[in-house]
Amino acid sequence: MARSGDGAAGGGAAGGGEGGPVPPQRRPVNVTDRRTVRRAVFASALGNATEWYDFGVYSYLAATIGHLFYPTASAGGQLIATFSTFAAAFLIRPAGGLFFGPLGDRIGRKRVLAVTMLMMALGTFSIGLLPVYDAVGFLAPVLLLLARMVQGFSTGGEYGGATTFIGEYAPDRRRGFLSSWLEFGTVCGYAGGALVVTLLTVVLSDSQMAAWGWRVPFLLALPLGAVGLYIRLRLEDTPAFTTAADTFADAAARPGPLRQVIDTVRGNLGAMGLCIGLVLVFNVNNYILTAYMPTYLTDELGYTGTHGLVITLVAMAAMLVLVTRMGKLSDRFGRRPLLMSGSVLTIAAALPAFWLLQQGRAAAFAGALLLAVVLVHFSGVVPSSLPALFPTKVRYAGLAIGFNVSVSLFGGTTPLMAEALVQATGNLYAPALLMLVAGAVGVLVVARMPESAGRPLPGARPAATDHAEAERLALQH
Repeated sequence: MARSGDGAAGGGAAGGGEGGPVPPQRRPVNVTDRRTVRRAVFASALGNATEWYDFGVYSYLAATIGHLFYPTASAGGQLIATFSTFAAAFLIRPAGGLFFGPLGDRIGRKRVLAVTMLMMALGTFSIGLLPVYDAVGFLAPVLLLLARMVQGFSTGGEYGGATTFIGEYAPDRRRGFLSSWLEFGTVCGYAGGALVVTLLTVVLSDSQMAAWGWRVPFLLALPLGAVGLYIRLRLEDTPAFTTAADTFADAAARPGPLRQVIDTVRGNLGAMGLCIGLVLVFNVNNYILTAYMPTYLTDELGYTGTHGLVITLVAMAAMLVLVTRMGKLSDRFGRRPLLMSGSVLTIAAALPAFWLLQQGRAAAFAGALLLAVVLVHFSGVVPSSLPALFPTKVRYAGLAIGFNVSVSLFGGTTPLMAEALVQATGNLYAPALLMLVAGAVGVLVVARMPESAGRPLPGARPAATDHAEAERLALQH
C-alpha cells in the first residue's frame, strides 16, 4: 500500500520553546513499499504489452491482411492500403488522449487505465472475428478500419496514463529503472505477437493461414487483456495524485471538461512542445524497426517471410536485454546525456543500418541490431522523462495530448511514409531519410530539456524507497 510520510518524514513546521533550539523545517515525503511498486509496474507494463501485441500481430500479418481485405489492389497497393488503415488508427489517438487524459486528472489514474485496458483488448479481439473481402465485399475493409479506430481511441489514453502511473509510484532515485519496464512490456508484447505469427506461419500452410490461421493471434488478445484488467483493478491510485494539494479531483472547484483542456494546453505550451519533439524521434525509430522492418525485409529486399520475422525478433530480444539497463543508467548519469546520445546515433546510424540490411542475411542481422541499439536509448529513458515535463495537476492530460499528437503525426504514419518513399523513388535507402530528420529534431529538443533524474516530479512530494530515505529527504530544502 502507498503511504505518505507524514509521520517520521512528514510535513509541518515544529517550533521549540522560548530560548530553545528551533528544529529544522520538515517537508512531507511519500513512501511506497516495494511490493506495491512492483505490482504497479507490472500492471502498467502488461497494458503496454497488450497494446503492442496488437501492433506486432498487425505488422507481421500486413501482407496477409492486404491480400484478404484489399484483394483488388496490386501487391504494393495492398501494403499501402494496409498501412493506411494502420495509420488511420493513430489519427484518432489524439481524440482518445483528449478524452481519457483530462478524465485521468479528474477521477484518478487507476479507473481510466482499467477502461483503456478493456477497450484495447476488445478492439484487437474484434479483428479476429471480421469477415474478409470475398465474403462481404467493401464492407470488410470498413469494418477493419472501425476495429482499428476503437483500438486507437483506447490507446490514446493508455501510454500517457501508464507512464504517469509508474512515474508517480516510483521513488525519485529509481524512476528511470522502474519506468523502463514499461517499454520492456512493449517489447514483450510486440515480440509475443510476432512470435505467435511466426509459429503459425511455420506450422500452417499458406492456405490455412489465409483461411483461419491469421485470426488466432487477434483472438488471443482477449485473455491477455482480462489478466491486465484484473491486476489494475486491485491497485490503489498513485500516492502523488492522492496526496497532491492542487488537482482537478475536487468537484467543487473543477472547471468544465473543455475549460480543463484549454487550461492544460495553454498553461503548458513549452512542455507540450518538448513532449511532441521527444516522442517524434522516439517513435520514428520505434516504428521503423517494429512496424515497418518485417515488410521492408520481405517485400523490398526479398527475404523469405520467416527469415524477415526472425531478423526482427532477434533485434527485439536484444532490446529486452538492454532496455532496463538503459533506464538504470539514466538514474545514474541523467536522462539528457542518454537521450542526446540516442539522437546523435539516430543520425549517424541511419544509412549504415540500411546498408547492412541490404548486404545479405548475416549483415541484415547486424543492421537490425544497430537499429535496436539506437532505439533502446529512447525506450529506456523516455518513459521516465515525459512525466517530469508536467505538474501533477495536468500530468495525465498533458502527456496524453502531447504524446498522441506526436504519435498520430509521426509514429503511425512512419511505416506508410517509409513504404511510400520507397515506392515513389525506388530507393531502398529512403526510410533512412526519416531517421535523419528525426535525429536532428531530437538533438534540438534534448538540448532544451531540464534534467529530471533523482528529483521529485513537478507538483509532487519527494518519493522515497523507505522511511530512512524519507527522513533524510524530509530535512532537505
